[in-house]
This record gives sequence, C-alpha cells and structure tokens, in this order.
Amino acid sequence: MYMVSQPKPLSHDQNQMLAEEEIKIYPPGYLLFLQRFGEGNYRGWMNVQLPDNEVLKPFAEYDLWEHDADSPITEQQIGQCVAIGTTVDGDFLAVHPQSDQLIWLPRHEEYVKAIALQEQEQEQEDVGTYAKVLDEIYRQVYGRDSEEAAFYEPWTGFQSHVFLRLPPKQGHVSLPELAEKCRGAYSPDFSIETQYTCKLFYRQLGGYIRFNYANKQEVAVMYEQDAQQEFAVMEQWLLSNGCEAYPAK
Repeated sequence: MYMVSQPKPLSHDQNQMLAEEEIKIYPPGYLLFLQRFGEGNYRGWMNVQLPDNEVLKPFAEYDLWEHDADSPITEQQIGQCVAIGTTVDGDFLAVHPQSDQLIWLPRHEEYVKAIALQEQEQEQEDVGTYAKVLDEIYRQVYGRDSEEAAFYEPWTGFQSHVFLRLPPKQGHVSLPELAEKCRGAYSPDFSIETQYTCKLFYRQLGGYIRFNYANKQEVAVMYEQDAQQEFAVMEQWLLSNGCEAYPAK
C-alpha cells in the first residue's frame, strides 16, 4: 500500500481512547491501522476515521431507510451504532455493540446492509488486515474489485491543493497526452490510470497530480504545505505546457 504522505500520529488522548475500546466489536485490524497510519482516505474511496458514537444518533429519527425482517438492525438501533468510516459519496460504515457484522448505511439506497467477513479476514490481525477488509467491503457493496490501486492518504492537516485547466485550444496536447508528458518529465513514485483519471504520485510533494480525463480539462495538484518549493516547480511546468489557473471567484 502506497503512503501518499507521512502519517499523522494519533494524539495521546486518541491512543488512550482506542486502548479502552472493546476490540471485539471492530473489524480485524481496524484499531491497529488507525494507530499506525492515523485517520485518512483509502484508495480515494473510504475515509478511515476514529470511532464516533454520536454522528448516527439523529439518523434514527430520519426514516432514511426501509426496515424489514432481513434488516441487520432496527431503526432505533441506528442511533446505537458506532461509525468508523464514510465513503466519499456519503455512505456510512458502522458497527453495533450487539452485532458481529459490519453495518453498511448507504446514502442512495433504501435498505441497511450487513457485511459478513470471510474467516481469513477474521483470523488475521496486523496493520495490513484492515486494508483487506475494506477491499472485501468494496466487493460486497459494488460487486466488483476497486479499479484504484491500494494507496492511503493520511489527513495531516497541512494539505493544500490547486486546480488548473487545460483549455481546448488548437495545437494543445490532450489531457492524456499531457499526463504522459508529465510522467516523462517527472517520474512518479506511484501512479494510477483509468479511463476516467490519471494520478501521478510524488513523495517530494507528499501528494499527487490528478488529470481528470472525464472532465477533459481539469488538472489538480495536491501537496503538503512544507513542499511549497517542489509544488511551485511542477505548477510552473504545467502552466508552461498549456494549463491555466482557474479564474478567481
């Protein structure tokens, strides 16, 4: 698993809180993963967060989901769930103190789902275990493997980003061509490319350059604040190759 930047260690109080948690209610490797890497985002999909037993309490009154005999929890039990993650689309991943299954609360579907882990995930317990658990959750929820290679983006609290655009002008390279040209000029430490996006990761940035193929124009640069000099060099290269800054609002 590629680490986008240096993990932000948990505070003493956060570590103390995790040490007092009832390990059995959480998925394998979850607490170890947090202690090793801190909070952050996995594969650009799942936000891995500290246990939160407050955020779902109001949802017990919202009637967001249908409940029948196959529901893993009742509507009232939603308020007793402990949220341990959210997707970038707003789905919740949670546990319930009286259930040995993970609870999936989808934003755009009518029914709460139970996610049962395979025995191999339940038996293992190391810092890489939880990444495998998240991959299994993705397969069960979406019915396929994630297209994104495994990477983790810790929330350091010092990330910055800049958005540029490559306007469709005659004589300009296309966005995929610009991505390939950037790859040649600055060899990435890690990369992901699909039909929709290309991400080139650089340790000197503590971040990456994202080429939005679906949008056809957008280029985003994510970097740590202490990598300002390295960012300035790459931003200038992008500008010299046809990119423009978005107009100030």
